[in-house]
Amino acid sequence: MNEMTTRRSGGRAARHARRSAPLEDTLRPIRPGLAGGQYRPLSPEGVARIHQAALDALEQIGLADAPPSGIAHMTRAGAILGDDGRLRFPRALVEDMLARANRTITLHGRDPRHDLDLSSQRVHYGTAGAAVHLVDPVTREYRDSTLQDLHDAARIADRLDNIHFVQRPMVARDVTDNREMDLNTVYACCAGTTKHVGTSFSEPGFVADALALLHMVAGSEEAWRARPFVSNSNCFVVPPMKFATESCQVMEACIAGGMPVLLLSAGQAGATAPASIAGAIVQSVAECLAGLVYVNAVAPGHPAIFGTWPFVSDLRSGAMSGGSGEQALLSAGCAQMHAFYDLPGGAAAGFADAKLPDMQAGWEQMCSNVLAGLSGLNLVYEAAGMHASLLGFCLESLILGDDLIGQAMRCVRGIEVDEDSVSLEVMRATCIGGPGHYLGSDQTLHLMQRDYVYPALADRSSPKEWVEKGQPDLLQKATARKAEILAERAAARFDAMTDATIRARFKIHLPA
Repeated sequence: MNEMTTRRSGGRAARHARRSAPLEDTLRPIRPGLAGGQYRPLSPEGVARIHQAALDALEQIGLADAPPSGIAHMTRAGAILGDDGRLRFPRALVEDMLARANRTITLHGRDPRHDLDLSSQRVHYGTAGAAVHLVDPVTREYRDSTLQDLHDAARIADRLDNIHFVQRPMVARDVTDNREMDLNTVYACCAGTTKHVGTSFSEPGFVADALALLHMVAGSEEAWRARPFVSNSNCFVVPPMKFATESCQVMEACIAGGMPVLLLSAGQAGATAPASIAGAIVQSVAECLAGLVYVNAVAPGHPAIFGTWPFVSDLRSGAMSGGSGEQALLSAGCAQMHAFYDLPGGAAAGFADAKLPDMQAGWEQMCSNVLAGLSGLNLVYEAAGMHASLLGFCLESLILGDDLIGQAMRCVRGIEVDEDSVSLEVMRATCIGGPGHYLGSDQTLHLMQRDYVYPALADRSSPKEWVEKGQPDLLQKATARKAEILAERAAARFDAMTDATIRARFKIHLPA
């Protein structure tokens, strides 16, 4: 009996060791950049009609309020400035700029293992937004978000396998000077993660300080330009169909500094965009095509992400309803348009209207994250942690989102069918003279890690086992994981000499 127990324990231990051993990236069941595109909510005729409508809107309606520098760049390229002050874009100009657009964009991390290849509908999930509150799910309270909260979010995201990039998810409301806030936002994010970082700037004059800081972190301006690890999230339009004058000037400064830009059009269906899902996509596509003309008129081939971010309204109240099925469809339809143009693109998904990480948040986040991934959206922004229709960010929810996105990515990977996976020989060996089950088969053990994704925090035990373990609560487990990560100094922190150089030049609010 003892010998049998020892053999069983040894076998179980060996299987557990094999299961726990880290796999090479190519053998992992999920990884950044899995190819999506299986889900297409728009018919081919619908895609063509949206494209033609967007071209009509640019040619007939155009956009107002471009800055003088933008007017000069775009009219030189072929845009037409009307007597009404609106820039209109002939079809031939748009098609020419589409031909010039950069389609081979890599968003770099400070650590090259976090580089994001945006070709061929490769899918990546990350944070984003400008929440003004931090959500405490234990006390159920919302408070003003701080620079430390932002740094903590970056530190946590750095440790989560399924969060692939960190675009600033919160506003540092304790830094009241806008210049210092923009600079400290860059510092806090980059000191928290070596993944790619996205940020925005309040005024064009604030870009130079951020670039100088990034040159210090990279080691030189040349090193920065070779591998820019921060991009500019730029709301270059004020929907409907107007340029955001100051943001356009920020964009020009970022282009000159070698920083990739996210061309972000964020109309709200029923308010600042047409209420129909197709109409909201048309307007967003038209605005981003205008942005593409702008960027390529300034610097042909500059890395620019096609950021169609239309949002949905609850038409009963006019409030944003980001957790809705309509929002999931809207982002998926945008991804299909990105694929039509063969352009790297991004949209919002995964954020919840729910105020806390509860069941409502779970269904809202999962619905849009899955559809975004299946549609082949290159960059899924706001995919974890975001609540209250972008007003609140929750660190525990960010951690839980890592599990949720893992399951979404498994859906994106899909089902591989080949001679081995149809399993006929395994069935034959099991059913004819075999054990009658597949639990110990070589195929089962082989596929255990390669094809199956296991949650880090979600509980799959039986009710009896759950009771024996003390009835663990999912939120408590996330809070404990948060404390564990934040108890350690961020591995992404800059070396002492670089940090001292940065602090000697700029007012950094985070403690050293």
